[in-house]
Amino acid sequence: MSSSAVPPAAPLRALRPDWLSNPKVWRTEVLAGLVVALALIPEAISFSIIAGVDPAVGLFASFTMAVVISIVGGRRAMISAATGAVALVIAPLNREHGLGHLIAAVILAGVIQVALGVLGVAKLMRFIPRSVMVGFVNALAILIFMAQVPEMRNVPWAVYPLIIGGLALMVLFPRITTVIPAPLVSIVILTAITVGASIAVPTVGDKGELPSSLPVPGLPDVPFTLDTLTTIAPYAFAMALVGLMESLMTAKLVDDITDTHSNKTRESVGQGIANIVTGFFGGMGGCAMIGQTMINVKVSGARTRLSTFLAGAFLMVLCIAFGPVVSDIPMAALVAVMIMVSFATFDWHSVAPKTLKRMPAGEIGVMAITVATVVATHNLAIGVVLGSVTAMVVFAKRVAHLAEVTAVIDPDNTTVVYRVTGELFFASSNDLVGQFDYANDPEKVVIDLSAAHIWDASSVAALDAIESKYAQRGRSVEIIGLNDPSADLHGKLTGELTSH
Repeated sequence: MSSSAVPPAAPLRALRPDWLSNPKVWRTEVLAGLVVALALIPEAISFSIIAGVDPAVGLFASFTMAVVISIVGGRRAMISAATGAVALVIAPLNREHGLGHLIAAVILAGVIQVALGVLGVAKLMRFIPRSVMVGFVNALAILIFMAQVPEMRNVPWAVYPLIIGGLALMVLFPRITTVIPAPLVSIVILTAITVGASIAVPTVGDKGELPSSLPVPGLPDVPFTLDTLTTIAPYAFAMALVGLMESLMTAKLVDDITDTHSNKTRESVGQGIANIVTGFFGGMGGCAMIGQTMINVKVSGARTRLSTFLAGAFLMVLCIAFGPVVSDIPMAALVAVMIMVSFATFDWHSVAPKTLKRMPAGEIGVMAITVATVVATHNLAIGVVLGSVTAMVVFAKRVAHLAEVTAVIDPDNTTVVYRVTGELFFASSNDLVGQFDYANDPEKVVIDLSAAHIWDASSVAALDAIESKYAQRGRSVEIIGLNDPSADLHGKLTGELTSH
C-alpha cells in the first residue's frame, strides 16, 4: 500500500518550487524582494516625473509589471517595472495629449509586444551588433541625465548641496555595507535633513499625490476612434520595441550570470501581457530594469519568480502604508539618484582612449550614430534601427572587399583557371564581372569557387554575365568547386535572371 503511494508523491515534489520546500531559498527570495521594493520606490517616482505623470502612475506600473511578469515572464528573477527608457518614449505623448492617450498607448504597446513575441522577434536580437547595443545604453544614460537638468534650474540654492551630498552618500555608503541599497540610504538621510531642518525645497508631494489604495481596473479616458489610434500608434510601437530590446538584453545578461537559459519568446509575450494589464490598471507601462535586476540576482542572490512577485507586492504595501513619508522626499534626492543611475548606466570603457584606439573605425561610427540619433530624436528605437542599418552597410562594405580573383594559365595556353576567394553577395559580386580578361583568355575558362560561397541572386546573375561575355567570344566556361548550398542556389537560378 505504501509503495504504491510513493510514485505519485515524487512528481508532486518535483513540481514544487524551490522556495516552497527550502527555507534558505525562501529567506533569500523574501529579503531580495524587500530590498528591490525599497530601491524601486525612488526610481519609479523619478521615472514618473520624467514621463510627466503623477508618482502614483509609475508606482502602479511597477507594482503590476513586477507581479504579472513574475507569472508570465520567461526569465526567472528578472525585475520589470516602470523604466526610464519607456518614460522617455511616452513623455511627449503625455505632454501633448494627456494621460488618457498615454494609458491607451501602453495597452497598444502590450498588444504589439505579444504579436512580436508570437512572430519570433526575440530571435532577431542576435542581428543587433554589439556597437549598437553599447550606443543604445550610452544614449539611454545621456537622456536620463538630460531629463534631470530642468529639476536643477530656478530652484532654491539648498538643492545643490543636497544633490552633492546625495551623490557622496551613494558613492561612499557601499564601502560600509551593500545590504541596504545606497540610493535608499541617501534618500532617507536627505529627507530627514530637509524635514528636520525645515529646509524649503521642492518635494515629491509637489509633483502629485501618492496612492492611498490599490489600483482598480478601467478603460483609458480617450475617444475610441481612428484618430486616437493614429495618434498613439507611433508611440506604442516605439515603446514596444524599446521595451523588448531592453528586456531581452537584460534577460541575456541574467542568463550569463546564472549560467541558465531562459525562454526569450515567452519573455517577449510576457512583457506584452504585463503592459496590457498595467495599462488597464492605469500604469505608465515598463520593461525589464537592468539595475534592479542586478540588485535582485547579483547582490541578493535571488533565482526564482517569488522575489519578482514580492518586489511588486512589497512596493505597493510601502506606498500605501508610508505614503505621507514618501511625499516628503526632496526632489534633490531623486535627482541625485538618477544622476548616479545615469553615470552607472553609461559604458565608460567604450569611450576610453585605449578602447577607441583598438576599435575599428566602422564600429566607432556605428556607436556614435546610434548615440547621436537617440539624443537628437529622444527615441531609442529610431537610434537602434538606424545604428543597425549603418552596421549592416559597414559590414557589407568590409566583406565586399574580401572577394578576390586570381588567374593561373596552363603552360600550353589552352586553359585558364580563375580561383575566386571570399563571400559572393550583392556588394562583392558587382565587381566580380570586371575581374576577368575576356578578350585575351584562351578557349577554355575554369572558375574555381571552392574557396567562395554564393549567398544571393546577384552573385548568380554575375556568374551568368561572365559566362555570357565569354560565350560571345566563342569561349567555354566551367564552374567547379561549389559547396552544396551554393550549388543548390546556382542550379535553381542560373539562366533565369535575365529577360532574354
